[in-house]
Parts: sequence; C-alpha cells; structure tokens
Amino acid sequence: MQWGWGSARRRPRSAARCRAAAPVTAPVTAPTALTAPTAAVVASGGGGGAARGLARDAAARRCYGAKGKRSPRFLILKGLSVLRFSLNDLFWEACCSLLTGASRSEQTGGVLRRACIRMFVFPCIAHKRHLKINHQHEEVWAYCHKNLALCKVLGKNFMRRSNIMVDVGKWPIFTLLSPQEIASIRKACVFGTSANEAIYVTHNDEVFVFGLNCSNCLGTGDNQSTIVPKKLEALCGKKISSLSYGSGPHVLLCTEDGEVYAWGHNGYSQLGNGATNQGITPVQVCTNLLIKRVVEVACGSHHSMALSADGDLYAWGYNNCGQVGSGSTANQPTPRRVSNCLQGKMVVSIACGQTSSMAIVNNGEVYGWGYNGNGQLGLGNNGNQLTPCRVAALHGVCILQIVCGYAHTLALSDEGLLYAWGANTYGQLGTGNKSNQLSPLQIMMEKEREENSERNAFILLDSYNEMVVEIAACHSAHISAARTQSGQVYMWGQCRGQSVVLPHLTHFSCTDDVFACFATPAVMWRLLSVEQEDYLTVAESLRREFDSPETSDLKFRVDGKYIHVHKAVLKIRCEHFRTMFQSYWNEDMKEVIEIDQFSYPVYRAFLEYLYTDCVDLPPEDAIGLLDLATSYCENRLKKLCQHIIKRGITVENAFSLLSAAVRYDAEDLEEFCFKFCVNHLTDVTQTTAFWQMDGPLLKEFIAKASKCGAFRN
Repeated sequence: MQWGWGSARRRPRSAARCRAAAPVTAPVTAPTALTAPTAAVVASGGGGGAARGLARDAAARRCYGAKGKRSPRFLILKGLSVLRFSLNDLFWEACCSLLTGASRSEQTGGVLRRACIRMFVFPCIAHKRHLKINHQHEEVWAYCHKNLALCKVLGKNFMRRSNIMVDVGKWPIFTLLSPQEIASIRKACVFGTSANEAIYVTHNDEVFVFGLNCSNCLGTGDNQSTIVPKKLEALCGKKISSLSYGSGPHVLLCTEDGEVYAWGHNGYSQLGNGATNQGITPVQVCTNLLIKRVVEVACGSHHSMALSADGDLYAWGYNNCGQVGSGSTANQPTPRRVSNCLQGKMVVSIACGQTSSMAIVNNGEVYGWGYNGNGQLGLGNNGNQLTPCRVAALHGVCILQIVCGYAHTLALSDEGLLYAWGANTYGQLGTGNKSNQLSPLQIMMEKEREENSERNAFILLDSYNEMVVEIAACHSAHISAARTQSGQVYMWGQCRGQSVVLPHLTHFSCTDDVFACFATPAVMWRLLSVEQEDYLTVAESLRREFDSPETSDLKFRVDGKYIHVHKAVLKIRCEHFRTMFQSYWNEDMKEVIEIDQFSYPVYRAFLEYLYTDCVDLPPEDAIGLLDLATSYCENRLKKLCQHIIKRGITVENAFSLLSAAVRYDAEDLEEFCFKFCVNHLTDVTQTTAFWQMDGPLLKEFIAKASKCGAFRN
C-alpha cells in the first residue's frame, strides 16, 4: 500500500472523546456478542468523520470477518492492545510466554513490550488506544489457552516480519573483510568522524575491531590503526546488548548482564572513571552502576548516559550546556543519577544529540535537557536546560521511540505518528522548508499542508492510515529516516550532501541502509543486528544441492569418482548439456555418464560453476578448465579461468601458462603471460618449463621478444 504525507490531524483528547471511548456496560463473553459495525464504533471512540469511519469499518471487517464474527487474529490483536495500557503484569507475562517463548522477566528494559506493541497494535487500526476493558482479559486469555498453537504461530510470524536482513557490506569499511568474516558477523557498528572505525560481534560472541583508531577508540591497547580485525579479548563472551559512541570518539556499551564498559576519548571524563586520560582498552564503569543492571546506553558528543532496568537514568561527562542534567554546567566525572523532574518516574528509553539529552518515561511523556539553541529540546524556546524538562507540546501523546540527530529530534507515538523538532538546516525535519522548529511538528502531505498552513502542524506519515513503526537519526549526521508498517523506507535531510526537505520514498528495506548509502559520514545509527533468515535463496539452494546424492538424477564418473548433478540444472545453465540431453542422444537415457577427456578436479569445478557461478582452482588446474570452457563454448568461464591464471602466474609456471594460452586461443591471457615472461626474462629462461617448450612456440617467443627490445642489451 502506498502512503503519503498526512491525511488528518490527530484530535486532542477531550472529555467527550474519553466518554466515547468508555467501556461498554455489558461484559463481552461470546465470540458473536458484537457485530462488526458496533465493534468499529467502540474501538474508534465513537464518530470521527466519513473517511475515518470507512477505514475503521474496513479494519473491523478484516478483524471480524464477513459475518461479523471475531477471527483469531482479532482476539490476539485486541488482547495485546489491551496490554499496552493495562497494569495486569501477570497477563502480559503469560502472553509474552505464549507468543515468543520467552517470559517478560527475561527481556530487558521493556524491549519486548514495545516490540509487541509495535508489531501487534499498529496493524490493527480498529483497536488503537480505547480498549481499556478489563473483563476482556479473561476472554482473550481463555482463547489463547484454547488456541495455543495458533497464538505461537501468529506471534512468531509477526516478530519475524520485523527482522530485516541487512548487508553490512553496504558500509564501505566492511569491504576490507573477507566473505567468511562477513558471514560470521552477528552484530556490528560503524562509527568515527569519517565512518572509519568499526566493531563487530561474531556468532561465537567474539568481539573484533578495525579502522583508524582515533583517540584509542578501538580499545586495542595501542594507538595503531589496523585494516585487519583485532580481537578484543576483554569483551569476548560478554554478550553486548547496547552500544553507542561519541564524537571524540569514545565508545560505551552494556552487556546482557547489565555491565557497562567504556574506552576512547576522555577529555571531559565521558568514560565515567573520574579521570581525563584516554581509555586504551575497555574498562568497566563502576561508580554508582556496579549494583545496577544497565539495559541501554547513549552517547552525545562528549557526554554519556546509561539506563538501568529499574528505570533509573545516569549521566556523566561534558556538561557545558547542562546535558548531564545535574543542574549546573560543571563537568560530571562519574555517573550521577538524573533526578529533578525525573524523580519517582521510570525512564524506558534514552537518546543523545551532540550536546542535548532526551528521555521517555513509562507513561509516554518526553523530557529533554542540555543545549537548546536550535529548539532540539522541543520546549517552545531556545534556552538551554540544566535539568530535565517535560515536552509540554506532546501532552496527551504516548511516545514509544525517540532518536536524536546532530541538533534535531524525532519521536514516534504509539499511534504511528512521527513528530520532529529542532535544527532544520538541511531539511532534516521533513517539513518542506529549512526553518528550525522549537516545538514538535507533524508532517503533512502537500495537499494537507496547503489546507492547514495556518494551523499547528504535526508530522504524519499516514495518508492511508498506514503507520510508522521505526524512526532513525544519529547525532553524527543530519539525516532522518522512517519505516512504515508495510516496509516502505523514507529518508530526508542531508543525503550525500544534498538537502532533501521532504521525506523521499526509497527502495531500501530498512532504515539502516539509508545511513549506509546516504549519511555523511556513513555511520550506523544503532548497534546493528544481522539476523539470519530462516530460508535459502534460489542461488543458495542450488549451491547446497550440488553433488548431493539425495536429490540428483544423474551421475558423472570421472577418474573413477562420481559427481552427482541434476539434469534440469545442466540443461538450463549450459548449451552443451541442453544439446546432449535430447531424445536422439544416447546420454539422455543414461544414469551414469563416463568422462575421460578431463581430470576429476577440472570437471568437478566446471559442474560446480554451473551451480554457483564461481571457480576455485589453482592456476595449473585452471588451464585444464580453460580447455574445457573452450570445448564447450563457455565464454564467461574462459574469462574466469584467465583471471585465475593471471593471479597465479609465477616465474616457474609462466611459460607453461603461455603455452596453454596459445593452445586454447586465449589472446588476452597470451599477451599477459608474454609480457610477464619478457619482464622476468632472465629468471624464466632458467626454468624447466622454458627448455621444455616446443620448437615453433619457442622461436615465435624469441622473435616477438626481440621486436620488443628484450635482447637489446
């Protein structure tokens, strides 16, 4: 489904609306107790315009079915929408266990709760935020018990839908790694002033770093840069769960056990160790955090924050604008709990701009403090704040996710609405202009923007009731990105030096790709999890089935050894086999075909090439494969063989390879080998291969070399 920019402004909550959303008086116990139209009215809060009504009716029909009966999908979605605003923790824990196989206590910082909200509540338009009916708990709980298998399938399918495959090779720095190293990566992060440092975690929980090592940010114990990954022994096996970085850069991470480690630039005590010396290796941050289980970390330019599992927030480091939230502008050398307006509140999410800090508490309220010169705190003014201050413009809005750019902020509500405020020099707010905004705004599409030019605007990525499920920004860049429920990804702001002032629809499948291809620098906005998909592509399936006795329908016998293949694949991939397997050829009726013209390594490599498009042979065997490719008229294979031979040419085999190039009419390879022999003439004339060369070819070589001036001296 295509979506555009904004269809209707979100109405403020009013007493009338709350009354409309009140629960029905009679308990709902039977699957047929409500009809679809009635359900739409109850879920929507009553009324809301013709267009909205039609949308809700359609949503209700999808959830209830044509006859107005509740579908299993409806009951589960409804139950989870109830959970978002319910205090029934036992019910939530039970559903978490049902849907994901993991209890809530095993999750960190409400991540599972937010993930379920996003994956389950957003798709169900008819059940947004008005189903606060406690008696529905028993109904849904009973249904889940009765249909346990279906609940698990739905839950896992929704969770799997959020796992987007990301290719870390899109970040230039990862081109330094081999395919095997790339395949071993489970988590990764690219950082640095020029995206020239990287850290990654393998499937074995080993941690590696490579890059420039500015300010010892690689943590290797020295100040040497490296293009070869080095292992960080101190972090291996620690199970990293959250990572962030500053502009120094300094690096901050926490593990699944709640430990916090820091290293790198420390000019303002942003490592939290009470000193200002650079941290050359990862060291645990202990002060005030040793007895805490930290679940999330965030870094600004030169300050740091850590969020504990019980909702306490700690900050330290550079504090020239109050970004540590201590009430003064003195630097904070060790972690200090951020209190003031956050006292007694449970923080659930944090984010840092360059010199500003933001936090979400468990009721969806947003607080900001620090530098506010561009309005990035969203307070309606541009005065710095030394302590947390609530973003009043978002009163009545429940925020689930918040991210910070260099000097702008994005926030995502539980209704899939996107809000933005702060600096807008590059159009990073997506408002269609470059004017800074001191308060949260909601983006509208062109038509709505004209109709509402004199109203307070908000940013809505939702002209067809499709909701935003993820937003992305990074304090190192001026770019913004968002992903919708259907998987469409938009970007705006400073995109490869160009200012894009309105969200632009991309062909990417995840927001991470936006930063890999268009951010300046090409850093990652979060610790990237590289999920392994549970299915194989066509190419991977073919590769796996090569030489598989279980599925093959044909065998080649070469040098007494068998190679198992599939006749259909050979016919599709090679004209020689397409001709061979005709009804008037004897080979078409055989189950085993004898091959005596070529060696086993050569013929196996050829058949494997038909399955994989790759060749892995030493140069000497590649000569035989070049002969085969010439015989079978496989021109691309000939080029691959020539490439392998060129890479493997040495003084010892140069004349042998030259002879093969002449014999198989490979002109490009012949010229390459000839030039190599001339450039190393003294050495190659002393090899056995030179004296074993046949007379005519030797005479031709000497004559040609003489014309090139090889014997002038």
